[in-house]
Amino acid sequence: MATVLYHLGRVAFRWRWFVTLLWVAVLGAAGFAASKAPATADEGFTMPGIESQKAFDLLEHRFPGSAADGASARIVFVAPSGEKVTAAENKKAIEHLVDEAADGNQVASAVDPFQAKAVSRDGTTAYATVIFKAKADDLTDTSKQHLTHAIDGARDAGLTVEVGGDALASPPSAGGAAEVVGIAVAAMVLLITFGSLAAAGLPLLTAILGVGVSMAGIMALSEAFNLSESTGTLATMLGLACGIDYALFVVSRYREERGKGHAPAQAAGLAAGTAGSAVVFAGLTVVIALAGLSVVGIPMLTKMGLAAAAAVLVSVLVCLTLVPAVLGFWPNAVLSRGARRNSRRYRRKQRKDDNGGSRWARIVVRRPLPVLLLGVVGLGAVAMPVMDLQLGMPGDEAKPTSTTERRAYDALAKGFGPGFNGPLTVVVDGKGSAAPKAAVATVAKDIKATDGVVSVSPARFNSAGDTAVFSVTPSTAPTDEKTKDLVTAIRGERPGIESKAGASFEVTGKTALDIDVAEKVQAALVPYLAVVVGLAIVLLLLVFRSLLVPVKAAFGFLLSVLAALGSVVLVFQQGHGADLLGVESTGPIMSMMPIFLVGIVFGLAMDYEVFLVSRVRESYVHGDAAKQAVVSGFRHSARVVVAAALIMMAVFSGFIGASESLIKMIGFGLAIAVLFDAFVVRMAIVPAVLSLLGDKAWYLPRWLNRLLPDIDVEGEKLSRKIPAPTGPDPDPDDRPLAEPVPIRS
Repeated sequence: MATVLYHLGRVAFRWRWFVTLLWVAVLGAAGFAASKAPATADEGFTMPGIESQKAFDLLEHRFPGSAADGASARIVFVAPSGEKVTAAENKKAIEHLVDEAADGNQVASAVDPFQAKAVSRDGTTAYATVIFKAKADDLTDTSKQHLTHAIDGARDAGLTVEVGGDALASPPSAGGAAEVVGIAVAAMVLLITFGSLAAAGLPLLTAILGVGVSMAGIMALSEAFNLSESTGTLATMLGLACGIDYALFVVSRYREERGKGHAPAQAAGLAAGTAGSAVVFAGLTVVIALAGLSVVGIPMLTKMGLAAAAAVLVSVLVCLTLVPAVLGFWPNAVLSRGARRNSRRYRRKQRKDDNGGSRWARIVVRRPLPVLLLGVVGLGAVAMPVMDLQLGMPGDEAKPTSTTERRAYDALAKGFGPGFNGPLTVVVDGKGSAAPKAAVATVAKDIKATDGVVSVSPARFNSAGDTAVFSVTPSTAPTDEKTKDLVTAIRGERPGIESKAGASFEVTGKTALDIDVAEKVQAALVPYLAVVVGLAIVLLLLVFRSLLVPVKAAFGFLLSVLAALGSVVLVFQQGHGADLLGVESTGPIMSMMPIFLVGIVFGLAMDYEVFLVSRVRESYVHGDAAKQAVVSGFRHSARVVVAAALIMMAVFSGFIGASESLIKMIGFGLAIAVLFDAFVVRMAIVPAVLSLLGDKAWYLPRWLNRLLPDIDVEGEKLSRKIPAPTGPDPDPDDRPLAEPVPIRS
């Protein structure tokens, strides 16, 4: 692989105009396709294989045409202090709003709260429901402004009016200014690392182009594959972070090869063959982990994983082709000022053996056991909150109080009880019953007698009269554990109730669906984690040709991902430090977040493992003693790995400013996971373990050595084929520096 990538790098360097224009053309074509693509069709959230989904499917079959595909707005009215909404002036203002809202061009119906008995017992709160003929994305500005004008009229009358639903909901923001700050921090880290504006700008430039191609492609295919905005945001997050890091490793290796005296084209080829090989492997681990999310069986998670995997794949292709091509335009610009001037002072500085990485490695090698114990115990302590992990799908209650949706949720909970925002839907199938109405009445009566049920609505039958649906209002909030216990209790009583009524029933609704999704994800989390860890061991066995190094890497990955999940629980569920991140409401962790985090962190952990340990193994293979190989490997790679980790953290932290809970959680989770994995696991635990193992770390049985293919990520065969530089290349592209200058990576 290293030889193939070497030739690819040289070709891209020589044919730089063609390669660059080709990528620009790809970006233009993808952008044109995105601009012409139709809007995404919202097919709703589906979850095969759970009771809630089966009940939804039964409803669609038995109640054809009853599904409300249009947007909705639940308008909540709260009377001024000391008054009631039933007062003459307040009632008049509410009825006027309903009448005015009903006149909208795209409005299907507007329900008066006084006719629908949608008034709280104390008379302080009421709500009206407005249903539109079109979906939220298809509502015209005129329709929205018409409803907003009617709402403003009720507010002018002295009522507090808030709006829930999706009709007027503000679209989620990705990260805003925080995302820009993250990119700025990444640029600063690159500048400090390389000491060159060109070297710092090149990874940013190529990464942004790669993200542009990925996002344009996702937008172009969004309608065909029903890709949501969250899908694109996560693809941007990973594409940008991986694109910068991968280009960083290639540019760093290019500078190192130039320092050894290799000509520009030769150095570009060697960088692509060595660091590029590691990029291919690291990128494939991310792609495999993300694509593997499809085995969980959650369509939304599958789409998010595949879109993000495609973005990472584009980043790898950009790194292997566009980065060498751009280096061809300015072969010396990416070098530091000292290297370009070839100053005597610079050469003396570069001949020193020590740098921050080697000095740190010596400290760890001298005291490996205390460092190992401190790292393991520390991460274990941070991971402890995982034991209290609660999964769910937070709704409007998780939004900031600055949003009208959150205020509407709070007003309804205060006026009608906490369970009003999350009613359960019971579907009774009486098709085989002799008396369907009597059977439905029996089911409703028994469910109403269950502890935790506040009320049961009248049943609504289909046209055939053999299927009915009614709502059950719990006494607790949708995300409360007692609500989950209630759903479990109702389903647990089902055999006795069905036997008594002579009809079957199923519990569904948004609250029950969220509970079922959480249980399915939680059940899939451990098997998926086992698959990912097993995959890590196999992949690293192929790369490092060692038995103990892969096992060590897998346990390190487990520590970092569990510590990251523990931190997420600590902040987003338990509320410690939530205010600092702008988290106004704590509660269950988004159901899909942990399993998605596992897949992403796996790929990132393997990135650092490959880039760091491959240099250690390279030093060991070339004759260094086991402990000295650790020091030598860190001297060449620690600085770049630290820079890459800081860049990842900066980019991911930028998404903590997102308004959508899932994006905010994943941004924080990934940033903290990179912190733990890069700085605790890879920079402390890894050298400590390698030092304690010594030569045993690189042991591989002969029979297994013969069976495994030789991937050669370090480019050992390539280094043997490419002779040391002895003079300038006749090709003008291959003019070396005046004198070989060793450049620290």
